Amino acid sequence: MERTVSVAADGVLRLAMWSGPRNLSTAFMRSWENRGDTIVIDEPFYAHYLKVTGLHHPGRDEILAHHETDWRRVADSLRAPLPSNIRVFYQKQMSHHLLPHMGREWLDPVTHAFLIRDPSAMLASLGEKLTDFDLLATGLPQQVEIFEHVLERTGKVPAVLDSADLLERPEPMLRALCAALAVPFTDRMLWWPAGRRESDGIWARHWYDRVEQSTGFEAPPAPASGVAAMTPLPPAVAEIAARCRPLYERLRAHRLRA
Repeated sequence: MERTVSVAADGVLRLAMWSGPRNLSTAFMRSWENRGDTIVIDEPFYAHYLKVTGLHHPGRDEILAHHETDWRRVADSLRAPLPSNIRVFYQKQMSHHLLPHMGREWLDPVTHAFLIRDPSAMLASLGEKLTDFDLLATGLPQQVEIFEHVLERTGKVPAVLDSADLLERPEPMLRALCAALAVPFTDRMLWWPAGRRESDGIWARHWYDRVEQSTGFEAPPAPASGVAAMTPLPPAVAEIAARCRPLYERLRAHRLRA
């Protein structure tokens, strides 16, 4: 199937990159922000998500105090006019932040793409930050829902990028994504300065310690044995991983290749 791209009348590609937690999403936001024609926004619905769910994530009170909690106002801001030199408005979207009561009409004029990660690796990383989470907190059910929504509304397959492919082959995969989105590739997407950004959410100090030290996409070092080893997941988390697997494979079947 043909892939779908929506460019607004002002010529701006408003790109919602849907991810779950710990999917390389912040590094990917760095990559796009380093382009000269792009602005980014970091998890715009996070404050609304925390307010409605009552979840006690790190920095909850500070997030609610500093970020917009009304999802309608957030959605309006994602469609607002932009400076004339901006070609891409990159929206780092966490799919689990799109709660059932939130309208979906704002999705139609936006181009959607998906960043996925193997559930076992994602859950091992998530467990380092949160002590209690469920299937919905992985974002995979919501990623599939949004993917199906876009497919049904447009008849075209949104771009899907597996973070493992991105780490193994950064330039070819970025070129493939840019081609799918009809955006010129630039090698500025392969590197960025270390440190925090003004565009980062106020939650950065709780979540972004590793990415703040990064300057590009780096594949994890291969173990000496040549065989990847991972600490077994706790039984309850392993059960979540098993439920994630078919959702991940549903999206992975459409992943970009290079």
